[in-house]
Amino acid sequence: MAEKELRQTAKWLEASWPVAAASLLEGLEETLTVQNLNLPPALCRILSNTNLIENCFSQAAHRTHQVKRWDGPKMILRWTAAALLAAEKNFRRIKGCEQLSLLEKALHEQETSSTLKAA
Repeated sequence: MAEKELRQTAKWLEASWPVAAASLLEGLEETLTVQNLNLPPALCRILSNTNLIENCFSQAAHRTHQVKRWDGPKMILRWTAAALLAAEKNFRRIKGCEQLSLLEKALHEQETSSTLKAA
């Protein structure tokens, strides 16, 4: 039912905000996966969007936007790693972080049940 509602919302968004619709559809499966884990609401809210990774990439892009001489793949990796390490200093604790053990437990249970189904 949730998937149907989200797809209808994306269809409605498509006419006026195609990027928003694409973003919704892109994260649809992951959003529903988080919902299926039966996590506390605070943790679900944080994990059901892409803000965490987008913030990380935005900070890395800000630090590398003036690099002019990338000098090949190894240097690209070095610049990117340096930018991500610098960005890490600005990371804040996520809301609901004290409940991450519940996420770990839910993921372990899901992995165990998936392994049993495959066998």
